[in-house]
This record gives sequence, structure tokens and C-alpha cells, in this order.
Amino acid sequence: MELKLTRPICFFDLETTGTNISKDRIVEIAVLKVFPNGNKESHTWLVNPERDIPAEVVAIHGISNEKVANEPTFNELAPKVHELIKGCDLAGYNSNRFDIPLLVEELLRAGIDFEMKNVVAVDVQTIFHKKEQRTLSAAYQFYCGKDLEDAHSAEADTEATYEVLKSQLDKYEDLENDVKWLSNYSSRKKFADFAGFISYDKKGKEVFSFGKYRGKHVEQVLEDEPGYFGWVQNADFPLYTKRVLTAIKLRKLNNKLS
Repeated sequence: MELKLTRPICFFDLETTGTNISKDRIVEIAVLKVFPNGNKESHTWLVNPERDIPAEVVAIHGISNEKVANEPTFNELAPKVHELIKGCDLAGYNSNRFDIPLLVEELLRAGIDFEMKNVVAVDVQTIFHKKEQRTLSAAYQFYCGKDLEDAHSAEADTEATYEVLKSQLDKYEDLENDVKWLSNYSSRKKFADFAGFISYDKKGKEVFSFGKYRGKHVEQVLEDEPGYFGWVQNADFPLYTKRVLTAIKLRKLNNKLS
């Protein structure tokens, strides 16, 4: 079943130096852009992370320091990546919890003001886990009847993810062929910052989801403990989380002034 799209959607996958959203960097990015008319556009880039790739990580994805030594940095690639994905919805495998927040971090570090507010995100892994509880390779075999060759290659994983989502739509009649519906279905919990440090309560108000203020309204904490804002800004939190927190603080200030 082909996807019903009202605007392009970009399936993407990252290979990185590690799993820390704030500290780690991209070493490979693959993007498969699917247009409403069914046309597709694919791009894959190796990236010089400007830091050492740990041996245990190289063992997983096979991208060594030597392989990326002469490749462009993400700062150099960022304008091309942004031009490719802007105005599009996003999809991936475990993308809501890892790939999207890390990609946004890299774009912000490169000085590109990428906003997720109007972006719909579909996480194919969440759909799979809600239905079958397996890995991407198993998902590819289960849904598509194929072995995933070259697993942990960003390009192969991206193509497989796209094929799996289409096969999921064929298999499950209760899945709607609508990107916004799939986004809602594949979201485990709604977060304001994607990295999961700020979530929403039942009334749609932002609350902290970590630390001593877990479950407390962000606006109230910032009012009662103004120093907490500075602590977060100076601590090792993702740039997008800091940006969201700043927006909440400014909104509260504007409400007071209006």
C-alpha cells in the first residue's frame, strides 16, 4: 500500500558516534524523500564528526575514523540537509527518541533554526512494537519477507523502514493511511522537546519529566525557582530542550506583560 500524503515525508536514519543526544555526532545520514505523487529522492552522506568514533561503535556500523577523515563536517552539510527536509514530515525507526532529537541538535549547532512545532513525525518502530515487539531486521523479514542485508548501514536501514511502513499499512486494517494519524499512533508519549525532558499533562500544560521537579508545571517551577532556568541552560541538556524551556519562560513573561 502506498502512503497517502498531503506533503512530502522524509524517512531518515543516522549512524553516530554514540547514543548521547547532547554530546554525540552524526557520521552518516541517509534521507529518502517521498512525494505525494509517489516520486522518491534519496541522498546519503558520510560525515566527519570532528571527534573520535569509539571502537565499540565502529564495530556496530562499520564506519571508522579513517573512512570519514576526508568527508564534509555536518556544519558543511547542514544547509543541504535542511533544504531537503524543510516543509516535510519526518519518519524513521526509533526516530522520535533518537534520530530526530539528535538531528535537530546538529542543525541548531550549525546555526540553522529548525522548528519541530509543525512537523508530523511517524516512528515505525513504535508501530512495530505495538503490533509485534521485534527489531528492524525482524520487522523487515516479518512484513516484507526479506533479509535485511547490510544492517546498520544508514541507507539500507532507511529503505527498509520505508518498506516496512508500507507493509504495515497492508497488514493492519486498523492503521489509517494518514501521516498525522500514524504520527499519533506511533507516539509513546507527547513531549514538548522530543528528547523527553519536558512533557505534557492531561490538560496540555508543560511539565518536567525528570529530576526533583518531575511532574511539576514548568511555568510554576520557573516562577518559584528562577535559578533553575539558568541551571538547565548551563547544564548538559540538548539545545532543543533549552530552546523549548526559553520559549516557555518568554511566553510566561509576555502573558504577565499583556
